[in-house]
Amino acid sequence: MERKKVVATMFIPHVDMGESLLAENGAELLKRMCRTGQDTREAEDELIQAAGDADVVVSNLQPFSRRVLEELTRCRLYVAIGVGYDWIDVDAATELGICVANVPDYCLDEVSDHAMALLLACSRKLVPVFDAVRAGLWDAAVPVKIRQGIQPPMFRMKGQVLGLIGFGHIARTLVPKAQSFGLTVIAYDPYAKPEVARGCGVELVDMDRLLSESDYISVHAALTKDNRHMLGQEQFRKMKPTAYFINTARGALVDEAALITALKEGWIAGAGLDVVEQEPPVPDNPLFKLGNVVITAHMAQYSNQAEAELWLRPAEESVRVFRGEWPRGLINPQVKDKYLARWGKGGG
Repeated sequence: MERKKVVATMFIPHVDMGESLLAENGAELLKRMCRTGQDTREAEDELIQAAGDADVVVSNLQPFSRRVLEELTRCRLYVAIGVGYDWIDVDAATELGICVANVPDYCLDEVSDHAMALLLACSRKLVPVFDAVRAGLWDAAVPVKIRQGIQPPMFRMKGQVLGLIGFGHIARTLVPKAQSFGLTVIAYDPYAKPEVARGCGVELVDMDRLLSESDYISVHAALTKDNRHMLGQEQFRKMKPTAYFINTARGALVDEAALITALKEGWIAGAGLDVVEQEPPVPDNPLFKLGNVVITAHMAQYSNQAEAELWLRPAEESVRVFRGEWPRGLINPQVKDKYLARWGKGGG
């Protein structure tokens, strides 16, 4: 029997991607690195060449368009390395009988911890205070600047409101951490179940109420073709001038020019960002020049443990499919009928 081929078009050298697990189940891992972040015909040609013989594709941040997927005649499963999957045409994959899976429980603690860390850094003004210390100020000098209005006011966190945009796994992992600081948590997510929110002690509200009532807003939505720039001038103008904006999700959810205006004009007090619209950002990005912004390098997901789990999961999903099971991280369950018609009930 011919060995199944799992092709990784993105990988990190010397990281265990479950080669031994695949070998035990009659499959081999082939590593064929392709360029990322290039939605071009040349990038698509490269992916077709690399993954044309794949039974499973493992990828991240690469343009798996309808054109690419139609050329992958053996592919029955695509696994995104991580939570996001906005670079694959899920509708096309579904029509072609290809399962699409991600790693939905990846880095839940890491990203929720990072969101909380950015929130705390904004709330306690750690960056401007550190800058003041480096400039020779100490003790009462910094609070004096706040009282004089040179810096935005600083409030006690207990009793304030955290608004979550998106109420998936990461947001729900953040909730008890925020509540332990005395924050009241509300959320906007049109797909969330009210009973799940109530079980977390969270009230589901509409977007306008979330924007107007929150002292901190943290974004945890997946990027789709329908919600790009969901947060722009209209939304930032509805926020409190004392509110902080936190984004550990995707930069393109935000109209960055509008965010920069909001920060410069004082529509909001500040922002904590792990993601920006263009990554890596250009050196002269205006966000770098603003004193009310904390920026980290899209690394909220990282820990040694999360990294090991992330790279092993695609192999585990591949084995499930080869055994005739559905992936645990399946994001297009509507594919099942077409999958069975194309590949058969056994899956292998």
